[in-house]
Amino acid sequence: MTLFRSAALISALTLLSRVTGLLRENITAVLFGSSAFTDAFFVAFRLPNLLRRLFAEGAFSQAFVPLLARVRLEADDQAYKRLIDQTATVLFWFLLMVSVAGAVGAPALVWMMAGGMAQYPEAMEAAVTMSRWMFPYILPISLVAFASAVLNAEHRFAAPAFTPVLLNLAMIVAALTLHNRFDPPVYALAAGVSFGAVLQLALQWWALGAIGKRPALAFGWRTVRSAWEAPATRDILVRMVPGVLAVSAAQLSLVINTHIASTLGAGRVSWVSYADRLMEFPTALLGVALGTVLLPGLSRASAKGDLASYSAQLDWGLRLVVLLALPASVGLGVLAEPLTALLYHYGKFSALDVRMTAQAGAAYAVGLLGLIAVKVLAPGYYAQLNLRTPVTIALAVLALTQLLNLVTVPLLGHAGLALSISLAALCNALLLLAGLIRRGMYRPQPGWPRLMAVVAASTAALGVLLGWAKEQRWLAWESLAGHPLERAGWILFVVLGCTLGYFAVLALLGVRWKAMLKR
Repeated sequence: MTLFRSAALISALTLLSRVTGLLRENITAVLFGSSAFTDAFFVAFRLPNLLRRLFAEGAFSQAFVPLLARVRLEADDQAYKRLIDQTATVLFWFLLMVSVAGAVGAPALVWMMAGGMAQYPEAMEAAVTMSRWMFPYILPISLVAFASAVLNAEHRFAAPAFTPVLLNLAMIVAALTLHNRFDPPVYALAAGVSFGAVLQLALQWWALGAIGKRPALAFGWRTVRSAWEAPATRDILVRMVPGVLAVSAAQLSLVINTHIASTLGAGRVSWVSYADRLMEFPTALLGVALGTVLLPGLSRASAKGDLASYSAQLDWGLRLVVLLALPASVGLGVLAEPLTALLYHYGKFSALDVRMTAQAGAAYAVGLLGLIAVKVLAPGYYAQLNLRTPVTIALAVLALTQLLNLVTVPLLGHAGLALSISLAALCNALLLLAGLIRRGMYRPQPGWPRLMAVVAASTAALGVLLGWAKEQRWLAWESLAGHPLERAGWILFVVLGCTLGYFAVLALLGVRWKAMLKR
């Protein structure tokens, strides 16, 4: 399967995941609005998610996937399967201990994450309770990340890309059926998270069994100790250390921003979280899809010493990022309010909530190109087993984000937090790109100046067209509040029309999509 077909498959399934994710957020907004208790859920859910990204999707994947590719290339099937078994065993027992420790220490963790909630004691208590409910989520969802790494290394992209849909569906069903059975009602979402994690792991475990790569977990002390002391396992753990530091920098920035948002008043954490969900849509469709398919290919090219293939794959990914992320950034920035209203302006989600969430969404849009580009550039380092450089850059970006907060938050409030993340993401992408070029690992292929000029002209035309459309009655979201289908129809018409216009201008200026995708 070509890189484009693999990326297209992941994008299609990720689209389904993000659509159900937006539906989940829509139902959350309708049933629970933006309140101290909704903030409590977002804080509680962020804690296990933070550790999941820290130990599983982030540092673990970065260390495990390149090594898995090398073992598969250089060793026999028995050594390959032994690596899978030993790694799964160590991950299982380590995360079990983390889950127990997290549940016990939930009060202190919630206070560190959102100390500003202390002014709402009932919400603070709810956040602690939901954290304890959801901490066991770390174990199954981290094993899901492990299974995804193995499946992606085997070029089985469908199951990992579809898996998040199950979490969204579980939370949707729980919110709709259980919100009247809990006090406060937002506890229903926490129950959905726990059930969704089990569903996700069940699907991934089945997918591993279908290709004969389901790990045999060890439960005896001697076997577990043997897995822990295995050279390959130690190699992964050693390589995880800089990865943990790199991911820790991003997650620490998230913790600090959540803490700052909680001190600004009730609802601020929710506004930023709803806006973040809107930004995750294009980030996942393009950035995650490209990063997922590029890492195994880059790892193989690096293992073989094939610098030409390695550089060509990076160049292909970066061209698609520029072509698609720039117009998406302009579109989301200009249409932040109409899109936010379309997704959330129902039930308990007020007009004020729309405006405040849209402010954060527009601020996130500023850095969309950087957020997506990092997903393509970072695997360029991971494939070389070079985690030190991303760590150094991540720590610098962490410091930059918080320095920017000192300026943006007093001026823009909760939207300043999003703007700081956006500006830091652009710097992150530039530093990663400069490092790859300086090391000679990436050599831009001919045609970049012309491509940038064409994309800039096409994006400018798109911005003008969107700006005009926004001023028409079609997108007057407040006056159309009682007509959700009409509002959705007009927004869909504007988005599709402007998208076709963008691609038409690209074609008129000479961009040949077929040749680019084949490359």
